[in-house]
Amino acid sequence: MADHLSSTFSALSDPTRRAILARLSQGELSVKELAEPFSITAPTITKHLKVLEHAGLISRSRNAQKRPCRLQCAPLREVAEWVEQYRRSWEHSMNRLDEYLAGLQEGGQTYARKKKR
Repeated sequence: MADHLSSTFSALSDPTRRAILARLSQGELSVKELAEPFSITAPTITKHLKVLEHAGLISRSRNAQKRPCRLQCAPLREVAEWVEQYRRSWEHSMNRLDEYLAGLQEGGQTYARKKKR
């Protein structure tokens, strides 16, 4: 799983590739359709697609002259599961911090009441 995560994170590190994935989340598109909003050359878009394909984030097929691309969700699911482990840990730590701060606040109010007397 670590190797898959590394290739997925590497592919996601580029904003153009993230934009391509966002477009594909709306449905299948041809390479030409994917390239339209970007001011980059055809070879450059092809390189981006190869990186995404190597990471398993997209699949490409051939339909006559067209090369439709599809989003593949499995690698993104792996990333979400990996991040979820840490989210639970962070949430637990934040809950403990909230409890600690609430205790300090209660203690501070008690001290302030005692001081007024």
